[in-house]
Amino acid sequence: MVYGAYDQRSAAPTPVTIKILIAGGFGAGKTTLVGSVSEIRPLRTEETLSERSELVDSLYGVEQKSTTTVAMDFGRITIRDDLVVYLFGTPGQRRFWFMWDDLAYGALGAVVLADERRLADCFPSIDYFERNNIPFVVAVNCFDDTEHYSLETITQALNLAGSVPVIRCDARHRESSRDVLVALAEHAIALHHEAQYA
Repeated sequence: MVYGAYDQRSAAPTPVTIKILIAGGFGAGKTTLVGSVSEIRPLRTEETLSERSELVDSLYGVEQKSTTTVAMDFGRITIRDDLVVYLFGTPGQRRFWFMWDDLAYGALGAVVLADERRLADCFPSIDYFERNNIPFVVAVNCFDDTEHYSLETITQALNLAGSVPVIRCDARHRESSRDVLVALAEHAIALHHEAQYA
């Protein structure tokens, strides 16, 4: 082989990329989940909560929260040399929802993080993914000192189809966050197979 010549046999394969959205209400733990599982230092677009934002963003149950995501969070997980997962955390507040269409484009699926103290905050995310036929799972983030309900009760309260997985997680811990992403991948693959053979 001539030195410097391109050898197609030795070229690294172009990696397959998978895009996953992390959604949910304000303060549900989206930034924390992306940070806990990303292999790189995650990109964060957080700003300090101002007095003006307190007029529109309820801090009930998250009184200690001092920052909020204003665009997105971004993280990466390399599964193999030829398989990379990109995580996009969506902003939770209504005034930032206009970005969701761009963030959702080409996504394999989504994780909807649920806070049992503010369960109704999940509805906009669930409605969006159902309306756009994007596979999703609901991950109930286990906050300290919070009353826990059964997963069946949460499924009923959110009016979810029986096929939507609802699991518990602790977004602070890498293994727990990883398990959520695995559950989403399995759910998305199962829905794909069902659609193929329907």
